[in-house]
Amino acid sequence: MFFQILFRIGLNICIRNNCYSDCINRLNFKVMKKFIVLTLAVLTFGIVAANADNNRIIAKNNLPQKSQQFIDQYFGDMKISYVKEERDFIEKSYEVMFADGTKVEFTRSGEWKEIDCRQSSVPTPVIPAKITKYIKDNYPDVKVMQIERNRRDYEVKLSNRLELTFDSKFNIIDIDD
Repeated sequence: MFFQILFRIGLNICIRNNCYSDCINRLNFKVMKKFIVLTLAVLTFGIVAANADNNRIIAKNNLPQKSQQFIDQYFGDMKISYVKEERDFIEKSYEVMFADGTKVEFTRSGEWKEIDCRQSSVPTPVIPAKITKYIKDNYPDVKVMQIERNRRDYEVKLSNRLELTFDSKFNIIDIDD
């Protein structure tokens, strides 16, 4: 409808200037060009959106080997509720949910990126030694309920509801309550 209005306005201008056939050719080209660009944009957006959230349930043995070893070593006695492969635009990751609500997320390569223990604590050997030492020295009676890491930092949630952020060299950079 928008393009029809533009076409009619342009057509009226052409009729007033007595260059009807030349103007129609130019207007048709401009309108078609806009229509093609808009159509391509809508199709591209639709294709990207359709592939953006492509999650599926998989078996544990379809996880990367490193993830399987991690689960066996630190959560071997726990029952797995489901294993999910998540695909976003660029990234592929894995999520393992245990029957007690514990959740572990892994990167494409099998490295853990988040451990969320709702009813228990994160296994101590998983937590970097400097972070464990800091927590024991400053908060001796608390448990680590969640730990998340990325390229720049580690975020740790404690049982007393404090959130500690450490840089990549394990220096404390933020404390939230």
